[in-house]
Amino acid sequence: MKNTSENAANQIDAVRHSLAHLLAMAVLKKFPKAKLGIGPVIENGFYYDFLIPSPFTPDDLKEFQKEMKKLIGARLPIVGEKVTPLKAKKIFANQPFKLELIKDFVKEKKSLTIYATGEAPSAFTDLCRGGHVKNTSEINPDAFQLTTIAGAYWKGDEKNKQLQRIYGLAFETKKELNDYQTMLEEAKKRDHRKLGQDLDLFTFSELVGSGLPLWTPKGTILRNVLDNLVWSLRKERGYQQVDIPHIAKKDLYEKSGHWDKFKDELMKITTREGHIFAMKPMNCPHHIQIFVRKQHSYRDLPIRFANTTKVYRDEQTGELSGLTRVRSITQDDAHVFCRLSQIKEEMLKAWNIIEIFYGKVGFKLDMRLSFHDPKESKKYLGTPKMWNTAENILRDLAKAKKIKYTEVPGEAAFYGPKIDFIATDSLGREWQVATIQLDMNLPERFDLNCINENGEKERIVMIHVAIMGSIERYLAVLIEHFAGAFPFWLAPAQVAILPINDKNENYIKEIEKILVGKDIRFEIDRRNESVGKKIREAEIQKIPFVIVIGDREAEAKTVALRERGKGDLGAMSIENAIAKMLG
Repeated sequence: MKNTSENAANQIDAVRHSLAHLLAMAVLKKFPKAKLGIGPVIENGFYYDFLIPSPFTPDDLKEFQKEMKKLIGARLPIVGEKVTPLKAKKIFANQPFKLELIKDFVKEKKSLTIYATGEAPSAFTDLCRGGHVKNTSEINPDAFQLTTIAGAYWKGDEKNKQLQRIYGLAFETKKELNDYQTMLEEAKKRDHRKLGQDLDLFTFSELVGSGLPLWTPKGTILRNVLDNLVWSLRKERGYQQVDIPHIAKKDLYEKSGHWDKFKDELMKITTREGHIFAMKPMNCPHHIQIFVRKQHSYRDLPIRFANTTKVYRDEQTGELSGLTRVRSITQDDAHVFCRLSQIKEEMLKAWNIIEIFYGKVGFKLDMRLSFHDPKESKKYLGTPKMWNTAENILRDLAKAKKIKYTEVPGEAAFYGPKIDFIATDSLGREWQVATIQLDMNLPERFDLNCINENGEKERIVMIHVAIMGSIERYLAVLIEHFAGAFPFWLAPAQVAILPINDKNENYIKEIEKILVGKDIRFEIDRRNESVGKKIREAEIQKIPFVIVIGDREAEAKTVALRERGKGDLGAMSIENAIAKMLG
């Protein structure tokens, strides 16, 4: 029997899916000639895609929502039926997108089902794999909301027609809906795209290109502080830094399997001589080439390479979003080459780094074991035996750590299973952050080995370790988690020095020298503005501490200290002020 939580999840998905059909009914009532795309369930709601001659308006959404509530109140039955391709084509003769889907399903040898909402002959029928309420009376009319209109290419391909997508939220209760909408409002205030501009952390340029962020001095400090922390933790555990080029021949990715699996997502370069290169989508094949430069003894292992570098993906323009979806991705990547007997120790070392790093910002981590889907074997490299061995190793490791975890089939990398770490931010949102991946396939493809105690070649394994994963994406999470008010250790400018006038430059230079000696990052606002305005702007910039210096402070050899969120802390020596900052 399914557990209660699974039943609840299935029920809310059925509600959301049914609401998508009601939305289509409402749209067709106003626009009878609308062409229907798809209307799936998504996290927290649903959407439906339409092709109509003119754009939808906010007033249309209000009208559609009102109509949907009427349909809910009408207590309409929703009934599914398996149909033949011929019958499906007759039903959707005037719906070209549905006809295209029918053709795809037939080609893929998938069964066809339709769902009718309402009583014949006026029932609305949609091509759908199901998951619906039996009657619209099961839907709470006060617990859903149509929210936004967006453009969406049919099948996600910009070569196809652009449709209009209507998004909706849906929950079991009105309170859940209201709570989620409140969270969304708070998320808007914390949007990393806005805060990134306000705090001068990064920018985008149309001349450079979409999805290619440019980092300012302040944003670069943020990146470096985080990356230096990761490297310090790795260095303590025996990692070595390496460096690799940003491109490689097609041959490398053919051998690794990336070309076959991701050739449409690779950024390709053709040289004047006709050679085909690609901007690297992953670092592992490059690190492998460093490993194979010479034969290794078992005494050399484990060998741990670390490298913070960019990789590139040919993402579609419509899918790019701030720092969370970009074309240039900075990875704090590492690869461990080791024997089977060393896997547990090496993975625990990586796990320890992750716990320390995320503990620094107060993230609670949940674990997910991302495994392959045996039903989709074509998506993965290697044999079932390899996958079972690798997945059992991860299970044993999670059990040894005595932590709760969930197993998710189908979420593995194409070359191996992984432990994904999920962080919950201050708004309760979950983000996949760090990952440890166990790879037995690339060592086979590249014939990676060591000479063992018997003088024989022994197959080794690889462990892929990313602490932040994508620095861009992780910074988006951090900016929104802290709403731009970074803790002292992470803040790009930790202290703002605000002179009241220009008479005390010598004393200010003394303060600068002391702060530099303590490795405290600061900026000085020497503008000819009132100190009140300077303080307000420092607060807008969310700088943790402010030092005000006037004639009185210079004469007494003190500073007037202010702390973000606490206000004026009074006059004190610079030594005491630093103790407050570092304490």
